[in-house]
Amino acid sequence: MNIIIVGEGKEVHFLIKSFISKGHHVTLIINNKEICRKFSKEHEEIEVVYGDATKPTILEDAGAIYANIVIALTQHDPDNLIICQMAKELYGVARTFAIVNDPKNVEIFKKLGLDTIISTVNIISSMIEQKISIEEITNLISLDEGKLSIFEIKITETSPVIGKMLSEIKIPNSAIIGCIIRKEEAVIPRGDTKIYYDDKLIILSLPTEQRKLFSILSGDK
Repeated sequence: MNIIIVGEGKEVHFLIKSFISKGHHVTLIINNKEICRKFSKEHEEIEVVYGDATKPTILEDAGAIYANIVIALTQHDPDNLIICQMAKELYGVARTFAIVNDPKNVEIFKKLGLDTIISTVNIISSMIEQKISIEEITNLISLDEGKLSIFEIKITETSPVIGKMLSEIKIPNSAIIGCIIRKEEAVIPRGDTKIYYDDKLIILSLPTEQRKLFSILSGDK
């Protein structure tokens, strides 16, 4: 894929390395000559374009017409919005990603039709809240901007579900027990699968259901 990244933060270095290792073509746009030179020296395998990406000519120079993805990571929310909108409307870019530094702008960006909006503040605060409120739950992955979570719950010796089959445990309809880690082995659960002490349940559910699931599986309210 052809990927255009706009921004100069530390996270850009990691994104470039990740995309290149997977065989993607990366073009970076930075509105700072000195930083452009540094990126060019450190990442010789990518193209670096100097200029303001909110101007159509700069996006053209970066090959926006051939891009599959545009990622806007500047510190200015209005710039990220303009970049993504131009990429879609002027050059027909299939997917756009925009960082939102001010959480208040998330809803505005959604109404304006951006594909994917990433609010770092909301993601970090959500992770902290989940960690503070439920220490016994290990959050593994947050999906779709935090709307869906994959997490792990360990069955302790006081759990009321020990010895019960999954079909006997009333978990919320919005949750799925996708896997059980039992003594270093992965068990794909079915309705007649029993739960044992020290099992680790890998669960897919809404983040708001974590408290309820923990209460059901641990007996701790």
